[in-house]
Amino acid sequence: MERFFNTAGPIKPELHYNIDPLKRFDLEELLLLVRQQKYFVLHAPRQTGKTSCLLALRDYLNARDEFVAVYANVEGGQALRNDVEGVVSGVCSVIAGAFDSVMNTKRYSALALENDQVPASNRLSSFLTLLSEDVQKPIVLFIDEIDALVGDSLVSVLRQIRSGYASRPQQFPQSIVLCGVRDVRDYRIVLSNQDIVAGGSAFNIKAESLRLGNFSKEEIRELYLEHTKATGQEFDEACFPMIWEATEGQPWLVNALGYEVTMKMKENRDRSIRIIPEMIYKAQENIIYRRETHIDILIDKLREERVRRVIGPILANEEEADESIIPSDDVQYVIDMGLIKVERGKPRRIANGIYKEIIPRELTWTTQTGLTEDSLWYMNPDNSINMEKLLLDFQQFFRQNADAWIEKFDYKESGPQLLLQAFLQRVVNGGGYIDREYGLGRGRTDLLIRKPLTDHYGGPIQRIVLELKIKRNSLEKTIDDGLRQTWEYMDKAGAIDEGHFIIFDRTPGKPWEEKIWHEEREYEGRKIMVWGM
Repeated sequence: MERFFNTAGPIKPELHYNIDPLKRFDLEELLLLVRQQKYFVLHAPRQTGKTSCLLALRDYLNARDEFVAVYANVEGGQALRNDVEGVVSGVCSVIAGAFDSVMNTKRYSALALENDQVPASNRLSSFLTLLSEDVQKPIVLFIDEIDALVGDSLVSVLRQIRSGYASRPQQFPQSIVLCGVRDVRDYRIVLSNQDIVAGGSAFNIKAESLRLGNFSKEEIRELYLEHTKATGQEFDEACFPMIWEATEGQPWLVNALGYEVTMKMKENRDRSIRIIPEMIYKAQENIIYRRETHIDILIDKLREERVRRVIGPILANEEEADESIIPSDDVQYVIDMGLIKVERGKPRRIANGIYKEIIPRELTWTTQTGLTEDSLWYMNPDNSINMEKLLLDFQQFFRQNADAWIEKFDYKESGPQLLLQAFLQRVVNGGGYIDREYGLGRGRTDLLIRKPLTDHYGGPIQRIVLELKIKRNSLEKTIDDGLRQTWEYMDKAGAIDEGHFIIFDRTPGKPWEEKIWHEEREYEGRKIMVWGM
């Protein structure tokens, strides 16, 4: 059977193209921690290949015959929440089943049942002691999805692991690795009595915190060329920078794009067809439009207040974010979710191109579905967009509806920009794309609309730049800055058919007659239409 790109669950090398999981972290450092009998954390955003790496590491250690390495996933305890009795018994049962699987026996599940007579407050530590005394080699235990546990149950599990630490390796596992989305030190655990316990205090024996990163550019190329080697189907060289920009190496997105363009797009199952950039764009749109599970999880996170506090200023392109009202724990939480990136000396930004597309679309999904006008009204006979006609119509819509529509948004500070993007999305859904550039400190949103004029790959494409800006200074200074920025983006994007600079004037009490206008300006030899709203 032909192998394929994996988008669900741990990799199986016989089925999936893959990067060797053991190469995705510093194996030498990890083995050193195990031999030094350290307890540590390995964390990464969801669907980055964490489980595949843990299983590969388990098999690697067991093959060396020095340790007994066992992987246990405790996510099932999430539903029991603060039921310490049920969660601790469940964790013991999962660990026992994992030992039975690795050691080809059933005795440890029976041992876990006998151990249920021990009080819940000591049941896990008692069971780990029984295992360590019974197994002839030092134990390395990987506990995955530890942060699925909550409240009293999570504190009990962490403290029971901590309580046996001094007895390792004869009477407790030599090394325990806690795996989840976040570092245990960042947990704020709310107990049933509303007390708050810091994860670091409940598990203060942690030696290191390792983070599993995204694929590098070289690893993306290596993964995609696995497909070429297996099938002969080639990728145009121009595809690889696009894949990087769209995903920045996020493993699920990288695999999802590969699967979409080679399998879901049926015409490309003919392996003689060369994959070209336009096909990657189409694959990206298909993934976003279908709202895959990965994307649904992302959307759900956007509704959380602590996420809004961090993402809001980025979407609004604020010149300076008020850091005093954004707790550092919230920023770290959003980083750990994989939603944003923070690079030394640079402002916070959305983590990758696909997320930049998803976030404004999903925040305005209800708005888009509520805009019922026929988008064909804005199309020219050659299938290009009549942007002047569209923006004139949007001006009137914005005047009549802005306050009511923006009030519906969770991210009100970026409401004008989001409302225009919702309006535009209806048009391009019929066969175009919007590339978005925004971020903390930019003071503006750059949009590049690309509208294919035919149904054939490689055909002519209409390109339109829109620069969006909230008026914060005098009108002339705003226009001067905006013309320069619009020209710069047009120059960067290349082969642009037209450019538009849009100013949202949110001055309270200012009459709409003064806010609504448009005029053509020229900057560095390019004509740019300026719109007031």
